Amino acid sequence: MDSAIHEILKVFLDGRSCIIDVRSPSEYAQGHIPGSQSLPLFDDAERHKVGLCYAESGQAAAVRLGLELAGPKLKNLVDRAEALSDGRPIGLYCWRGGMRSGSMAWLLQTAGLEVQTLVGGYKTYRRALKSLFESPLPLRVLCGPTGSDKTGILHALATQGAQVVDLEGLAHHKGSSFGAIGQPEQPSNETFQNRVFEAFRRLDPNQWMWIEDESHAIGKVRLPDGLYAGLLRAHWVWVDRPFELRLGHLVETYGSAPRELLRAGIERIRRRLGGKDCTFALDYLDRGELRECAALLLTYYDRTYREGMAKKNPELGVIWSGDSADIASIARQIIALEPTNPHRHFHE
Repeated sequence: MDSAIHEILKVFLDGRSCIIDVRSPSEYAQGHIPGSQSLPLFDDAERHKVGLCYAESGQAAAVRLGLELAGPKLKNLVDRAEALSDGRPIGLYCWRGGMRSGSMAWLLQTAGLEVQTLVGGYKTYRRALKSLFESPLPLRVLCGPTGSDKTGILHALATQGAQVVDLEGLAHHKGSSFGAIGQPEQPSNETFQNRVFEAFRRLDPNQWMWIEDESHAIGKVRLPDGLYAGLLRAHWVWVDRPFELRLGHLVETYGSAPRELLRAGIERIRRRLGGKDCTFALDYLDRGELRECAALLLTYYDRTYREGMAKKNPELGVIWSGDSADIASIARQIIALEPTNPHRHFHE
């Protein structure tokens, strides 16, 4: 990450401050700094009016209109900021670190609150995200066919002290056509990427950072471009577990899901699965033969996953193979397979 931006964020996101977003509700909903509270100076309609006034009549007229709109709300803004901060210092940001955060900072400081603003605003935060993922990261990618319980292994790695980012957990999606089943609603794409950035920003860049192998998209959200590019060229570990064990894991994971959701998941891959196999899978599902249904689908996913793995550099990979059901033991063995230098692959 750019060192200047890093220092700005380090000071602003110090862990002590109550971070407040003073942009409009729709801006906040599209994406915001994780953990920040929304306290808009203007609602969406008011923001539109001020922007239109600026375009038509210039800055001075827009400022006067802004004062007219904000005036009746000043006491309420102070009260809400005080309640949100609960005695902590306040960090304010708007889009560019301009008039909205500056005006709110003046108001709250005048009311006796401790306030700082984010230099450059939310744009600085998004620049930092782009900068981090365009930099080389010591990524270690956990690969393996569907049903290998890569997420479970990833969590076991974290329990044993490894640095882990659970991308699917942050996306609220398990990645496949069935990945939304049992998950909360997915965040906006921008919010997801901000959460990913926060997870990586807190890691030690001199130690391995473990992630699960993913497509560019996880459900409706997408990995930051730089992170996905880094994933493709990273060191990887392939987890080779028996078909029957993986099959059992899938049935256990999805077997109790509503049949209409499973049917919809099958229909979504009809074209790639093929009409004949899709019909067989739906028939198995309707008869309650879940293991047979999952076995057919698993054959399809195995073929798809092999095609994706063929694009990876074999010189950067290592294979773990076994039939153990002990996830903690698998994680320990995988950690033992690590190269000793987390930055080695950037010079190969």
